[in-house]
Amino acid sequence: MSTTVDPPRTATGRLPLGVYLLAFSLFAMGSAEFLLAGVLPAVAEDLRVPLASAGGLITAFALGVVLGGPPFAVLSLRWPRRTALLVTQLVFAAAVVAGLLGDYPTLLVCRFVAGVAYAGFFAVASVTAVSLAGPGRSARASGVVVSGLSVAMVAGGPLGTLLGAFVGWRGGFWAVVVLTLAGAAAGAFGVPATRSSVVPSVRREFVAMRRPRLWGVYAITILSTAAYMVSFNYLAAVLAEVTRVPGVWIPAVLALFGAGAFAGLSLGGRIADRRPHRALLAGAVGTAVLSVPLAVFADRAWVVVPVVFLLGVAAFVLNPAVYGRVFTIAADAPTLAGAVTVSAFQLGISLTPVFAAVALTTGAPVTTVSWIGAALALLTVPPILLDHKPNHPRRQHDQNS
Repeated sequence: MSTTVDPPRTATGRLPLGVYLLAFSLFAMGSAEFLLAGVLPAVAEDLRVPLASAGGLITAFALGVVLGGPPFAVLSLRWPRRTALLVTQLVFAAAVVAGLLGDYPTLLVCRFVAGVAYAGFFAVASVTAVSLAGPGRSARASGVVVSGLSVAMVAGGPLGTLLGAFVGWRGGFWAVVVLTLAGAAAGAFGVPATRSSVVPSVRREFVAMRRPRLWGVYAITILSTAAYMVSFNYLAAVLAEVTRVPGVWIPAVLALFGAGAFAGLSLGGRIADRRPHRALLAGAVGTAVLSVPLAVFADRAWVVVPVVFLLGVAAFVLNPAVYGRVFTIAADAPTLAGAVTVSAFQLGISLTPVFAAVALTTGAPVTTVSWIGAALALLTVPPILLDHKPNHPRRQHDQNS
């Protein structure tokens, strides 16, 4: 298939099939991130390592995402986008397979490599989705792609864990490999081969990274992600210890967060293309407000259950707007900027245990994490307002809101 320049499209109508195929692939690959937490004790026992060492496998993947994504984006800058997508998927699948067949040190290295490949795919997929969607739909397209990750969080990981209970912990990861290869095959035929309308330039990518507003958006990304993930990561503990929800119902309540995330991504994607800062503020303020009843009324299921759904909505309303701002600010050089956005999301997730440990190690109740989430969400508001403020009467295209 020949390579074509990014096609012009209108801001209305259904998004191209390729955008949804990219979301499916992100679901497949992202499931590997959330699956490991559910099978960690089994991994430690099988590989005969302490549980803390097994936990290092989670850290290795996170480090691969945070540290490896941006360099890969630079190295693959001149590749056709479809080629970059296919290579990252194949490297990811190969790394997972090699890790499953090896010992603990091998698995540790392979988790890092898989994280690099995952971050590279995420970044290129976001740029590709925006180019396929065309002008006026970048946030909506980004929202669809990110929805694949939300499905991985609330469905892919738990289902893989369930599969592992029947066939061993490796079973879920073999399923990830199969789904990743299926996504690669579908993408090879279903995602058009596009190229940027401007010649890729490493220098231009680095120049774009010097724009202060871009780093402001990264601050928004890190703070907002940590704000909702600190509550979500400890939600099962709150439900079991404070709300006293029967264990069989806890997965269903967690799934409500995912349902809210879907609604938030759909709503946020449509708002953010026209009013990005409205979506950002709604998400940040909503997360702050909804974190409070999770802390105050955690012992009342009739409050907690609907709040979990609404928190998912608020949390993911702002995600499409984040990508929309990044691809607006760095419209002429989006690949590296997109990769750093992925790293910022992962960094926000990775920081949640640190924020929680500050309180929990002092003997504070587990509900304290929701107060931390509320504080982080409020800290997100100033950089949002700063990003919305024009720097100069003659605003350039990368400063438009």
